Amino acid sequence: MSPIETLQAWIDESSRIVFFGGAGVSTESGIPDFRSVDGLYHQQYDYPPETILSHTFFQHAPAEFYRFYRAKMLALDAKPNAAHLKLAELERAGKLAAVVTQNIDGLHQAAGSKRVYELHGTVHRNICQKCGKVYDAQFVLENTESVPHCACGGMLKPDVVLYEEALDQEVINGAVHAIRQADLLIVGGTSLAVYPAAGLIDYYRGSRLVLMNKTPTARDTQASLLITEPIGAALAQIKVSK
Repeated sequence: MSPIETLQAWIDESSRIVFFGGAGVSTESGIPDFRSVDGLYHQQYDYPPETILSHTFFQHAPAEFYRFYRAKMLALDAKPNAAHLKLAELERAGKLAAVVTQNIDGLHQAAGSKRVYELHGTVHRNICQKCGKVYDAQFVLENTESVPHCACGGMLKPDVVLYEEALDQEVINGAVHAIRQADLLIVGGTSLAVYPAAGLIDYYRGSRLVLMNKTPTARDTQASLLITEPIGAALAQIKVSK
């Protein structure tokens, strides 16, 4: 059987699938990843992206943080691609138990997925550091201030996990539980190089681990099935039976 035929057979036989995804899931929606040749880490700014997207930088240079954030992190015109749509379809059919994502773009929810564990937060929540009021991403994008503020005067912070910040423990617990219970784990669009997120797949207890990535990962030798074609193109070929 071809890799896609094998994946189809395994999906047909499974009822607690978990999809663990990274930036490569959203590149087909026009959102650049961080580590590819034309990704954010290979572009030139006054500071490296890792510095700008750190808690310390946000606290000390919020105007410069927001200049980068609005230009490079808010892709509000992006639409879900075939991968997002197929995963939502699998969930509706009772096949997919959860999506665990390192992305902050909200495209899984836009496609219709309900149980999504966002390890690194989301651009769609922006929280006042003074009163806790929540604003959406459109408010941040369209705000004429260099640093957006709440009506109370407090500075807004995107509800994304910056460098130097810990992941949300409740989100981690939910993701770990889902992965532990999975009968099929599909990992897609991630180099599995970002920890602690990448370490979550170690909680998988099943025997079918699918890795979908254009380039090799450190976990390829552990995979039961490797698929190197684009994730959206691959998942679009999957037929969903209820």
